[in-house]
Parts: sequence; structure tokens; C-alpha cells
Amino acid sequence: MAGNSIFKFFLPKDRIFFTLFENMADVVNKMAKVLQELVNESDENKRAELSAIIENLEHKNDDFTHNVFTELGRNFITPLDREDIHYLAAALDDIADYIYSSAKKINFYKINPNDMGIHKLAELILQGSVEIKKAVHGLRDMKNLREMTEAIVKINSIENQADDVFDMSIDTLFNQENDFKEVIKKREIYQVLEIATDKCEDAANVIESIIIKYA
Repeated sequence: MAGNSIFKFFLPKDRIFFTLFENMADVVNKMAKVLQELVNESDENKRAELSAIIENLEHKNDDFTHNVFTELGRNFITPLDREDIHYLAAALDDIADYIYSSAKKINFYKINPNDMGIHKLAELILQGSVEIKKAVHGLRDMKNLREMTEAIVKINSIENQADDVFDMSIDTLFNQENDFKEVIKKREIYQVLEIATDKCEDAANVIESIIIKYA
């Protein structure tokens, strides 16, 4: 307890890292919402517009990531271990990258996303982003450890579900799709969507490590 009191005494007053992480988690959640809208959109032109929105949000998230690394260089004393700050920023950035990559591939390949596997994976990404947002926003004061821990458990479960959806989607694709080009395109889309859920789990693992160290 005494260690925690000393730790809090040395925290930077502006706590800029927590603000940046919260901004990143908020952007990831917005991207996931737009992605779900995109995969449910039948009009190709509107899907392109939604993909452009996701791209702009991804660039915004890149700016926040850059700011985290800039602040690491400026601040001698940080509220968390420097490696944890680096790992969490990178993990949140990875989620954004794979959400954007998913939207870009759907748009580029001109795939009709009216596909159960694509819909389910996009839904799981959205669910994961909601839990990531809860866990990240809890880092600032760590007063609601139960909610943070529950969020981490849910993210792990979501990633497991995504693995199952990916496997079933690939199985269905190989059994029902006769166009080899379509098989390649959809398989790539399934992959990047599933990797986005992996990246949510990576971020959750970093948060869990932070909780163990400081809670």
C-alpha cells in the first residue's frame, strides 16, 4: 500500500498517457462501429464512403500513437512502466490497423460482404472494442478492477469465438464456393477480421499485466 502511495506521488499531474490511451480506445471503438455498418451495407459506393471514414479514423489513431511515443521521450517519470506504455500503444494501434485493413480489402476486392462469417467477425470485433474501451478507461485510477477484469475475460472469450467462426467460415467457403478467385479474396478478408480480434486480446493481455503490477 505504501508503495502505491509513493507511486501516485510521482505521477505526472496531466497524466497525458491515460488521456492518449483513452482517445485511442475511443477511436478503435468508432472504427469497429463503422466497420459493422460497412459489412451490412449493400451499396458499393456507400461502402467506399464508410471505408474512407475508417481510413480517416485510422490516421487519427496513428497521430495518438505517435503522441504516446513522443511523450515517452519527453517524460522521465511515467505513470506505468515504459515498456507497458509502448506495448499498449502498439497493441491499440494494431487493432485499428486491422480494422482498416478489413474495410480496405472488402472495398478493394469488391466483395459483397453479405456473408455470415464476415458479419459475425465484424460483430465480434465491435464487442471486443467495447470491452477494450472499458478496460483502457479503467487504467486512469484503477478503481473498478472488477469491471476491468471482466472486460479482459470477455475479450479472451471473444477471441476464442472468432477462431471458431473463422474455421467454420473457411470450411463453408471451400465447400460452397466454386470460384477460386472468390475463395482467395474471402479467405483474406476472414483472416484480417480474425487477426483484429487477436489484437484485441493482445491489448487485453497488456492491460492485465499492468493490473497485476499496479493494482
